[in-house]
Amino acid sequence: MNPLNSDPVAGGEAPERPESQVAESSYLVPGVDTAQLTSWLTTLVPDASAPLEAQRIGFGQSNLTYVLSDAAGQRWVLRRPPMGDLLHSAHDVLREARILSALGPTDVPVPRIYGVAETGEVGDGPVVLMEFVDGVVISEVAASRMLPEHARYRAGIALPGTLGRIHAVDLSAVNLTDLASHSPYAQRQLKRWSSQWEHSKTRELMDLDLLTDRLRAAVPPARELALVHGDMHIRNIVVDAADGEIRATLDWELATLGDPIADLGTTLAYWPEGNETILPEFRGLLLPGYPQRAELVERYCLTTGRDVTDPELAFWHALALWKIAIIAEGILRRAQQDSRNRASSGVPVEETVTDLVALAHDIAKRAGI
Repeated sequence: MNPLNSDPVAGGEAPERPESQVAESSYLVPGVDTAQLTSWLTTLVPDASAPLEAQRIGFGQSNLTYVLSDAAGQRWVLRRPPMGDLLHSAHDVLREARILSALGPTDVPVPRIYGVAETGEVGDGPVVLMEFVDGVVISEVAASRMLPEHARYRAGIALPGTLGRIHAVDLSAVNLTDLASHSPYAQRQLKRWSSQWEHSKTRELMDLDLLTDRLRAAVPPARELALVHGDMHIRNIVVDAADGEIRATLDWELATLGDPIADLGTTLAYWPEGNETILPEFRGLLLPGYPQRAELVERYCLTTGRDVTDPELAFWHALALWKIAIIAEGILRRAQQDSRNRASSGVPVEETVTDLVALAHDIAKRAGI
């Protein structure tokens, strides 16, 4: 989900495969029995051939994501929840698989789901097997540098267009009307993530508590109910290396039913501008070619026909920063619980949470919230 939580689910360059990670190990993936995994995969994909190899991918720190390869070089992606005690309703890979399967027939670009396994079938938690989508996941500055400037622009400007496709999905047609509550989205978000903060915080943070109160007092009128991705940003797409075309949208862990403008606010929260706080994972967006935030908003309005202005958009922008701060705190907690949850990029520090909260206060203040 999330700066800090987004996992490149299905795509990117093939990772290097250390010899120590071949199938002789009983656990290629933590908590997943290799023999059971091999049997399950070959049932889903009859032409798959043992032995399997696995390599963790992505800089994400939420659901654990691996590329599986067979003896013939075929590749798939496996997702499982993080290790340790998890917060209620978090890291639900089966729910994510349901959403991706439902979106398969639509014009929203998503990886194909091959199968799901419940807890106990192949390991100590549920797992999902999905398509490996070849392309570039813009997960760090080096990935941005791989793209020519015109491809950077196209990838960035395609994000609001992709949001528009998601928000246009007919919920009844794809059987997602029961995905989540139909009650006002902002209030649901404030309630849920306030609870997540109480369960995941590693210390008291008064500025975050004050931000929570500020947001509760500024909830805009509900617009409409649509499918929302919940974590749409540049690191959660697979793009064509030559032209920046979006081949797949990833990491649907936070998807729900809600106000579509919330999704646009989330995209803006990950998009650095001027001298604002910049999450290290998104420094690549400062390279030439990427569009400005105002261009993202303009493109969203043009493609969806919605009118988006402050202070409504600023509310969702600030709320997204608040939520990202809470997620970052949860990453800290999980890393302290079990070192296997750490991604190669490390974990956020306490200052990351503090800076995100300060930026959210600033965004709200500038909009008169």
